Amino acid sequence: MSEQKEHSVKWWQREWTETTKGAITKAIFPNIEERLKFRVNITPNFTAIVRGHGNIKAYLHKYKIIGDPTCPCRKGPQTVQHIVFDCPILEKEREKLKAVVTRTENWAVKSNKLGVQYHKKFKEFIDNLSWNEEQRNSSQ
Repeated sequence: MSEQKEHSVKWWQREWTETTKGAITKAIFPNIEERLKFRVNITPNFTAIVRGHGNIKAYLHKYKIIGDPTCPCRKGPQTVQHIVFDCPILEKEREKLKAVVTRTENWAVKSNKLGVQYHKKFKEFIDNLSWNEEQRNSSQ
């Protein structure tokens, strides 16, 4: 890495660490240098999960766009954490991700490991999500 690029990455990391914004994204990608080691094809699902925005009911409820943050599974609010680790509706999609992770460690791993160490399978999991009843019903 060139000296200028190294300086830029260090500055970016310092800014990233100090900001109070982007908590979900920072949990998945806490280290800028590690994140820059691979390319990510950005998709709407990827953006929704990594930023905690988009079609996620807890986010839509927070901004009073919808009245109820409850996930279609009825097991709690539909948050990124719930979608990735807990929602029973997504268990089939999650199984492939869990299979890769459990080759080397126990499920559930921290979000930063999903974002860096298991990024390919995590991205595949995200891209295959249809976490809303409406999306799920229209895809069947």
